[in-house]
Amino acid sequence: MREFLNRLISAKEKRATELRKLIKEASTADEVRSLGDTLQAVLDELNDAKKQLEDLPDDNGEGGDNGDGGEGRSANPIDQGRSANPVSHLGEFRQRAQYGQPNGQSADATDSVEYRQAFMDYVMRGTPIPTELRANTLTTDVPAVIPTTLINRIMERMDEVGTILSLVTRTSYPAGVAVPANVTKPTATWTGKTDSGSGEGKGSTAQKVTSAKITFAYFKLRCEVSISMEVSTMALSAFEDRLTANIANAMVSAIETAIITGTGTGEPKGILAETPNAGQTIEVAKAGALDYATLCKAEAAVPAKYEKDAKWLMSKKTFMSFVGITDANGQPIARMNYGISGKPERFLLGREVVITEDIANYAATVTADTKFAAIFSLPDYVLNTIYDLGIKRKEDWDTEDQRTKAVMSVDGKVVDKGSLVVLVKKSA
Repeated sequence: MREFLNRLISAKEKRATELRKLIKEASTADEVRSLGDTLQAVLDELNDAKKQLEDLPDDNGEGGDNGDGGEGRSANPIDQGRSANPVSHLGEFRQRAQYGQPNGQSADATDSVEYRQAFMDYVMRGTPIPTELRANTLTTDVPAVIPTTLINRIMERMDEVGTILSLVTRTSYPAGVAVPANVTKPTATWTGKTDSGSGEGKGSTAQKVTSAKITFAYFKLRCEVSISMEVSTMALSAFEDRLTANIANAMVSAIETAIITGTGTGEPKGILAETPNAGQTIEVAKAGALDYATLCKAEAAVPAKYEKDAKWLMSKKTFMSFVGITDANGQPIARMNYGISGKPERFLLGREVVITEDIANYAATVTADTKFAAIFSLPDYVLNTIYDLGIKRKEDWDTEDQRTKAVMSVDGKVVDKGSLVVLVKKSA
């Protein structure tokens, strides 16, 4: 029985790998969804097989191999502890890329000083990663694998430099897998509640997902950084700091732009691409101007249940247009404080303002209807990221700089637009 299950697990893992590759190469959303459904089914079967293997008695009676570690257990001991639904290629890679320690308990293979130095040599000078180090990464289709420690630092850096990225919900679901839209907002019910009011003999209501499902695609975000030959002799720590900062700064800018204004075609769908619910679009007439009444209308349009997390989104120039406005008692409606960190904290009628240059500035006259500000609960935007393990390099023949390309797979969607209020300046 063990031998059969081991063969089954190996076959399912091979099939899952093939499907992930097909998803990566898919050219249409329908193809991604279809392959994603197939992948999910294979992963479910893989999970069942691993559970059956775990439940078998710990003996050598069936299919066991006494002592060689091959047939008696899973082909890869690390796989026995791995989730059947890896959230990304990176997660699977981290769990399998072990070397140098027994029982797979060591740190990631790419986190060793030897691999990190070899990775630096590849990026800076084009020196191929040694075969013995590449063998431990289980990756053969790309020249080099980004060390996991660098990926972690890049993500930390992105959270530090971004103004919006840290406020949205982050997930790492496999591309093409349908996910309930309310996965981030579960509900609760009282145990014992009955229609008669007696409170006896009734349990809590079973939680059933009745909302629509969302499917994340596989949009690739590519970042190219240039490293001059003059700094090709820098120390490992300096190289990692430079590479981390360059990639993070470039990617966070592109991601935050997509979160606000993305079209959903070839990139994530942004907040402003959504159509607000009835009564939640506030228009400023062609001959009109920003005033206290406009802000009151916008505030009134925000449903009470979104009060806690809803924030203003606007450019700095638009915010400064509100600074001089006062209410009926002559009190300013805008306020800007400086917190302990010394960074400006902006508020309109007590609601926090998040500054972003990805929204158009307010203008007295426009040639087309222009969205210049919005109120939205940012946790209701889900950004799904999957990290590509590969990195490639080439030499710029004009400057002799070494150009390095890193890729991140990203998609994002609004899962609840109930808080969305948009201010629009009319052109006619």
